This record gives sequence, structure tokens and C-alpha cells, in this order.
Amino acid sequence: MHEIPKFAIPDMRSFVPEKLRPWIVILFMIIFQLSGAGIYMAASVEMAGATALMQQDILMIGYASMAGMALTFALMFRLKFRYTTFQAFMICCSVIIVGNIICMYSKCVPLMVIVSFIAGFFRMWGIFTCNSSVQLWITPKRDMSIFFCYIYLQVQMGIQLSGLMTMHIAHHAMWEYMHYAIIALLLLVMLTVLCIYHNWRVMPKLQLYGVDWLGALLWGGVMLCVIFVCVYGDYYDWYDSSEIRIASGAALLMVGLNLWRASFIRHPFIGLKTWSQKPIYLTMLLYLVVDLLIAPSHMFEHMYVEAILGYDALHAVSLNWFALAGSVVGAIFTYFTFAKNKWRYRVMSLIGFTLIVLYLVIFYFLIDYNLPKEAFILPIFLRGFGYVVIAIVFLTALTKIPFNIFFQTVSMQGWISAACGGVIGTAILGEWFQKTVAKNSMLLTANMDALNTQVNPMNYGKIYGASQLQAMLLSMKEIYGWLTILGVLCIALFLFHQSSLRPKSIHPKYFIIWKAIRSEVSRVKS
Repeated sequence: MHEIPKFAIPDMRSFVPEKLRPWIVILFMIIFQLSGAGIYMAASVEMAGATALMQQDILMIGYASMAGMALTFALMFRLKFRYTTFQAFMICCSVIIVGNIICMYSKCVPLMVIVSFIAGFFRMWGIFTCNSSVQLWITPKRDMSIFFCYIYLQVQMGIQLSGLMTMHIAHHAMWEYMHYAIIALLLLVMLTVLCIYHNWRVMPKLQLYGVDWLGALLWGGVMLCVIFVCVYGDYYDWYDSSEIRIASGAALLMVGLNLWRASFIRHPFIGLKTWSQKPIYLTMLLYLVVDLLIAPSHMFEHMYVEAILGYDALHAVSLNWFALAGSVVGAIFTYFTFAKNKWRYRVMSLIGFTLIVLYLVIFYFLIDYNLPKEAFILPIFLRGFGYVVIAIVFLTALTKIPFNIFFQTVSMQGWISAACGGVIGTAILGEWFQKTVAKNSMLLTANMDALNTQVNPMNYGKIYGASQLQAMLLSMKEIYGWLTILGVLCIALFLFHQSSLRPKSIHPKYFIIWKAIRSEVSRVKS
């Protein structure tokens, strides 16, 4: 057994107490998590009303930041060994501040998409800088199954708290005030970094030689095209429009170009070998299934709470507290069972899927006109619990892949888990819901005509409105039922699948990673 070195953050000045240093970094991380890369989708309704943008425009801008974040993973250590912590914090804060200012005052959607994409990249860089600084404090043995419990705990806390903070500020003041608050917090981070950080590096600098920037842009373009098709598909009537056909063709063309380039260039952004790894294509496929199963949380829940039950926006966003509680308990549960006691991947995946199916089953039986808000606590808690368990397990599964392509696979999984999976699931569910509502509405109103003497022509409007409401509820229940059947089939597959794999994921030391990257850079120079 090698000796575990004492945790330290040598970048900080000597007057900062040792015990306080990691907590300062975690505070920075919380601010980066709360900061939106351009816009805050929880205030999309208020922003749409103030800027005359469509809801699809705001979703496109918001998901563009997720695409930028997903690209960062493949470049994380290259950036860490090129820039000091001081430089990384100052650059990331500056870019995010500029992104917030531009997206707050601009009404040009293409510009806002590009700015949000870039700001998302730098937001993830800032978060990685924080997390890499405290990794040894969280897990001195560099056990990634433990570290990923912390990662997904802070990711889900950031998502839920950002939505709560944005909605309350937008309700009590204006949506722009969220931008002002985040800009002020990022300026405070910059001021703190100026005061307590040295601008020096622990290891020698490695230049950004051999980075496939063109490949990164092409993969980013693929994600943006997929997001465009899913967000605007219904608006443009899918493939009856030239816009959707062009975006789909562009995505396929860029995928082909990237795969072709990866066959002959020395260091492609995503190598061909990466695609052949079983953990990556299996977890990406399962993530698509999970995103479809939880898609009602993005579409049905707020529609049901606000349009049918009549709660206001603050009551609707308060549901985030239940999801946050589920995420916290799920991360703690996964830490003790999966990370510490090394439960098998199969068992943990089965637990995660079962909890998500229970969320669907409860909603299937709960849907009604007079449902109290308290009835949402258990299903939303289970959804948050189950998703965190699955996310930690799927990310840890990638550690079975050789480390030299590990972060490429993390980036690829991020394309589905962060950028494209949710929007694909919502697009499928939205189209499914429209067709189901149309079918049920037609069946419910089949006898509403002038030949039906039991219907007063003066009441046609009220009867039609009530029938549409009933059709919506019936369609939601029907879709929840079909999704439950899909989830049960997934559980059955896990039950039949035999696997004894347990998490064993020790992260290499940074010095070893630095030496590996240095040798690659030397080969590129030669």
C-alpha cells in the first residue's frame, strides 16, 4: 500500500486556513452550478413575454449551453495542465458574465445560441476546476465511485436550487434580476480569487498541441442540430418542412465527416476505438430509455399542476424541493451501498429503474381533477432518488474503459444525459401526447352534434371544454401506463441479465495523467 499524501490546495495563499480551503472551493462550485450559461429556463415564460421570443427559442438557447458543457469533458485535463487554477477561474467567470449580459439584452436567437453554447463550455470548465481541487479531500484513495456520488449530488442540487431561485426572483421582482444576482456572485468569486489565490502552477505547463478543435466543433454542431430538430420539430411540422430536413441532413453529414476524420488523424476528438466500448454504447442506449421514462416530469407535471389543478408558478416550482430531497437521499444511499459496500452494477441499476417505474405507477393511479399538492411528494421523491442512482452507476461504469479514452466516453455520455437525451424524450412524448389527445377527444365528442337532442346547443362550449380537459387527463394516464409497461420490460431484462461486476474504479494520480498527456504532445510536435 502506498502512502496517501495529505490533502492540500497549494494554489491558495498561506493566510487562508487549511480547513477552510475546500469549503471555499465548494462555495465557488455552488455559484458555478447556479449560474446559467446565458439564460435560466425556469423563467422561460417570463422571458418569452418580455422579449417576444417563442418558447422554442428559449429552449434552444438553454439546451445549447448543455451541449457546450458536454463538449468540455474530453478537454478537461488538457485545460487543467495548460492554465493555472487562478487563470481558469478568472477566464470562466469573465466568459459567463459576458454570456449573461448578452443573453439578457439580445433578441437575436442565433447569437444567443452561440453565446450560450460557449458559456456552457466555460461553466463546465469552472465546475471541473473546483471539483478537481477537492477530489483528494472527498476521496483520498481516488475512488471514483465515491467521487461520482458527490458529483451527482452537487449537479442535482444545482439544477433544483437554480430553478427555485430563478422562479422566486422572477415572481417577486423581474427575471433579469437573476442575471444580475449571478453576475454579482461571479464578480465576488473573481475578487476572492484575486485575494487568496497565487497565479502559479503545481506541474509544468503543457501546451494545447494536438487538440482536434475542428472535431469538437463538428460534434457540437451535431448536438445543436439534434436539439434543433427536437425543439422545433412540432413547430415546423417535422419532415414536411425544409428546416427540419436540412438540420437532420447536416447532423448526418457532420457525423460522417467526424467518423471519416477519426479514421486517419492522429488524435481525433472522439476516436473510433471509443465507439466500440460496450459500457459507452450500452449506457447511452439505457440513458435514452431513462430520459423517455422521466420525460413526463418535463412536460406533464407543470402542465397538470398549473393548467388542470390551477396552482400558480411558485407552487409548481416548489415541487423541486421533493426532487431535491430524492436526489440527496439517493446520493447518500448510493454512497453507502454502491461506493462503500460495492453492490453490483446490476443490482443498483435494477433499484434505479424500479424507483422510476414506481414514480410512473403512482402517477398513473393518482391523476385526478382534485389532487392536493402533497400527493406529488412521494412520486417526485422516487423519481429524483431513482435517477441519481442510475446516473452514478452509469458514470462509474465508464471507469471500466482504458483511462486514455475515459474522458472521451464521459463526453459522449454527456451528449445524451445532459444535452440531447432530455430533449429527445420530450419530443417523442410531445408528439405522442398530441396524437393521443386528438384520438381521445374524438372518441369523447363523437355524439356531440345537432342530431343529439340531449345536448343543448347553448352548452356546446362548456361541454367541449370539459371534454378536452377529460381527454388530456385520459391521455396522460394512458401514456403513463405505456411508459410503466416499458419500464417493467427493462426491469425484466435486468432480472434475466447475469452480471457479477462491482465498482472498482481508482483514478490515476494527476502526475501520471500529466506524463501520459506530455508524451502525446511530444509525439504531436515530432
